[in-house]
Amino acid sequence: MTNKPHPLSMASLPGLDKRYRAEKRFKFAGVLAVFSSLAFLGFLIVAIALKSAGAFQTYEVEILVKKEKYLELRDQPFIFLQSTMRYNLSGVVNGQAMREAVNMVVDGAEIDLLDHIENLQQNTRADGLGSYSVWVTLSNRVVSALSKQDIGTNLTARQQAWVEGWVANNKVRQRFNVGFLTNGDSRDPERAGIGSALVGSAFMLLVCMVLSFGVGILAAIYLEEFAPKNKYTVFLEVNINNLATVPSIIFGLLGLSVFLNLFGLPRSAAIVGGMVLALMTMPTIIIASRLALQSVPLSIREAAFSVGASPLQTVFHHVLPLALPGMLTGTILGMARAIGETAPLLMIGMLAFIVEAPDNIFDPASVLPVQIFLWAESPERGFEEKTAAAIIVLLAFLLVMNLTAIILRKKLEKKW
Repeated sequence: MTNKPHPLSMASLPGLDKRYRAEKRFKFAGVLAVFSSLAFLGFLIVAIALKSAGAFQTYEVEILVKKEKYLELRDQPFIFLQSTMRYNLSGVVNGQAMREAVNMVVDGAEIDLLDHIENLQQNTRADGLGSYSVWVTLSNRVVSALSKQDIGTNLTARQQAWVEGWVANNKVRQRFNVGFLTNGDSRDPERAGIGSALVGSAFMLLVCMVLSFGVGILAAIYLEEFAPKNKYTVFLEVNINNLATVPSIIFGLLGLSVFLNLFGLPRSAAIVGGMVLALMTMPTIIIASRLALQSVPLSIREAAFSVGASPLQTVFHHVLPLALPGMLTGTILGMARAIGETAPLLMIGMLAFIVEAPDNIFDPASVLPVQIFLWAESPERGFEEKTAAAIIVLLAFLLVMNLTAIILRKKLEKKW
């Protein structure tokens, strides 16, 4: 008669219950760490999103412009604005009242008025005197008061009365601030936008991708498939791995001394920024590409050799297409890191105040991270919302790039 094995129990194995409790504590700590990190990330994004809400919307007021005043004063824009505000607001009887009236609308509103009237194909609305109906952007002080639902905030008694009259007569409207995505930088927070920074970032990323992807892929193929395994290649591989961990500001110093001082390339240009970021991301792309090549089974190479393919044909016709998804993923992740870098770009002079979007990679340009840095240092309260909104746009762009890398890897990867 054979003895049946006894199942494991607390009594049969001393200390088993203690190990089980330790395992439960470890699992609980892991779950707590994950949820804590997600909670902090969510809190950060929500806090930034709430602060950025005002930058994505703008308030406009409908004012009437007398036709005869437009014809009379269109060559004197500021006097034309003063006349228009006096026509629309009551109590503008002295210089102080006129200054308060002009401060109700954004700086440069006189130019907007003239542009709107010139672009009108027909009168959208006219009263008995013959007037144009034009929507003008309100100043940041008025917008701040309206958005906080407290019209008295930072406004004089006269301005409060004007705003209350506009609101009561439905002359104030709120709409999406398209100018934030299309305008360039400005000293006035009401007009400031990220349009020129987006174009500059696109040019810089284009230069970075062309250089880092081409050179990085070829370097990885040579090191992994053709380079002899000796002390020189080992030394080169070690230094490539070390370069991937070098602080980004070091690459900015390298770009300053080589691209600007030695080669004389234009300062604050997208081509210089792209070259600096290409140097920074190239080690990451080389490492990721080599890992992708190593993941291709050896049988693929042996099968190609067995049918008479040369080493070059084997790599480019058989190995490279299978490793390409991993290479693309590494490249996109490298680009995502590059778009968020600020320190190396500051070192090469991309700190200039740029209003117009660049036409090519050699024009002076600003980029989104530097734009955020400049706005964060600005003392005007209106730039706080602009800074948060620009951060949201940058985070959205990084999210799209990371999702693209994940989708490409899932769609193109081969399983053996």
